[in-house]
Amino acid sequence: MTYQQEKIKPYDGHGEKGKLVEEMFDNIAPTYDTLNHRLSWDIDKGWRRKAIKALLPYHPRRILDIATGTGDFAILAARMLRPDELIGADISEGMMKIGRQKAAALGLDKVISFAKEDCLHLSFPDNSFDAVTAAFGIRNFQNLDQGLREMCRVLKPGGHLSIVELTTPVAFPMRQLFHLYAHTVLPVYGRLISKDQSAYGYLTKTIEAFPQGETMMKVLRQAGFSEAHFRRLTFGICTMYTATK
Repeated sequence: MTYQQEKIKPYDGHGEKGKLVEEMFDNIAPTYDTLNHRLSWDIDKGWRRKAIKALLPYHPRRILDIATGTGDFAILAARMLRPDELIGADISEGMMKIGRQKAAALGLDKVISFAKEDCLHLSFPDNSFDAVTAAFGIRNFQNLDQGLREMCRVLKPGGHLSIVELTTPVAFPMRQLFHLYAHTVLPVYGRLISKDQSAYGYLTKTIEAFPQGETMMKVLRQAGFSEAHFRRLTFGICTMYTATK
């Protein structure tokens, strides 16, 4: 099935979405962390913490963090879950370069490693990880179904998935306020700080187009997951999805 956000590209042109997304994240990598935290008023840190807390009862020893970016989720997961190994996978070397520096500065480079991966065709064997995580990245997949199937494939039977993704609020007045913020403040401020004309306009479009809530539950089940649940956070600006293989 083709989802609306799969058709949205960060830059004009005829290239594949995956390559254009890689280019975009390489371009905005130096300012990505600052913008993320400022644009969400640091609330994104709490969203990540909730997603990691969902995994605490299962004590995962080997974790894969998909679309790891600059490693914020991986670093927090390593601190809270204390796994034996955590691999952060991403298509952007520019983002992961920053992640490696942050992990090394915190003395976590013995636990966290970073690997350049096509998330639609992961290089890891079947049944490799106790947990798979993703924060604010799966809406960039060129093929959502394929990406989720890969996440399920590398997860061990009985393993757990935990995702946080930006979504559009469904209730008045937050839906209207979010629309105003996403179409004015977010792209303008993002453009001024990152110097990228397209990146944060692309962000808004993908948030609005991405399947969410009950629809996302069906997508997860079709990808092979069971016991799928979702929880809206901060009036629906973000949604946490959990599932089991």
